[in-house]
Amino acid sequence: MSEKRKFPNVAELMRPSGYGVQVTLITIAAIAVAVVASMVLVSATGGSPGDALDALYTGSIADTAAWSETLKAATPLLLVALGACISNRAGVFNIGQEGQVLLGAAVAAYVALHLALPGTLVMILSLLAGAIAGGLWSGASAVMHYGRNVNIVVSTLLMSFLAIQVVSFAVTVPWLLQAPRASADSIASSESAQLPPSVRIPGFGEYPALEIGGGLVLSIILTIVLAVLLARSRWGFRLNMLGLNPMAARHAGVRAPFAGGMALALSGAFAGLAGAVILSGQVFRLQPALSNNFGWDGLLVALIARSRPLAAVPVALLFGAFRSGSSFLASTGVPNYLVDIVQALLVLAFVVPPVLAKVKSRGRAEATPPPAEPVPSTPTEPEKVTA
Repeated sequence: MSEKRKFPNVAELMRPSGYGVQVTLITIAAIAVAVVASMVLVSATGGSPGDALDALYTGSIADTAAWSETLKAATPLLLVALGACISNRAGVFNIGQEGQVLLGAAVAAYVALHLALPGTLVMILSLLAGAIAGGLWSGASAVMHYGRNVNIVVSTLLMSFLAIQVVSFAVTVPWLLQAPRASADSIASSESAQLPPSVRIPGFGEYPALEIGGGLVLSIILTIVLAVLLARSRWGFRLNMLGLNPMAARHAGVRAPFAGGMALALSGAFAGLAGAVILSGQVFRLQPALSNNFGWDGLLVALIARSRPLAAVPVALLFGAFRSGSSFLASTGVPNYLVDIVQALLVLAFVVPPVLAKVKSRGRAEATPPPAEPVPSTPTEPEKVTA
């Protein structure tokens, strides 16, 4: 008889794969290729790789003022990445963070400009309102997916474009978010009024010293809390199980519509919170371009961190350094969009190696012949003894 097929237990299903020596070596090689390709692109555009690196260094980490800009840019990137870590762990991929960031900022602006309450309370309520708005917006995609089997990737992406149009309309309507005209003859602007100082997120330090915003402190706290919950809580265990093996998760009692829908809603809530932090802690005025690709870049941060909250912190700092240093590239003759190309190369350098390692190990396993089954021996009849 053939041996029974051995199914992996829960511990084997939950064991992380693709982080061995093979993946590490491939990742190092991919990073080297990405760096060389970036240098070639800089040279092809007429710039000097050395000057470009010096410009990035000067604009990102050369002094306390540069570090302040890097931390300011890294804060919303980290918040968006935390939400993406949750949805990616559950196997539901939210790519509509750009619209969720903008919608969260719009709702936060409405609350901050229309509530007549103490400033600190208004600030807290505006942050909560931004998170709720982002969560509801992504939650609509979860309802469409689990209710009508609409593809999550498609719905979240299309809902993002819808959010951009909604906010663009809101800042042109006086009774919604459009700033009042300075005079009857002035041209109305497509932006909101400036947030009063009492409802802004406080920070520590002032220029030229190091500035640490309250949003950064909040994002670090949320990172630690989320890392502990994903690694040590029953909720995190069920989320990982749902993402790794949905069928096994259902057999174990995990309600996929509830767990997956909540993961998608939380992902949008973190993106909406990032938009509220940008508004209340950095720009203080709602504009249609406020999101400024923070949603897309935050998703890339989560992909490079491989959906690990603690790993998202240094990656967010790296992307924040790219953002703050890119403004100095113009002085070297290198176009700013080259930074986006370098970021894309780094994303590929970190995302592709686990896939290559898995394909290689799968091909090796298929090439290995299965063990031969033992042939049962035929019993022989005992010889008859004649008298």
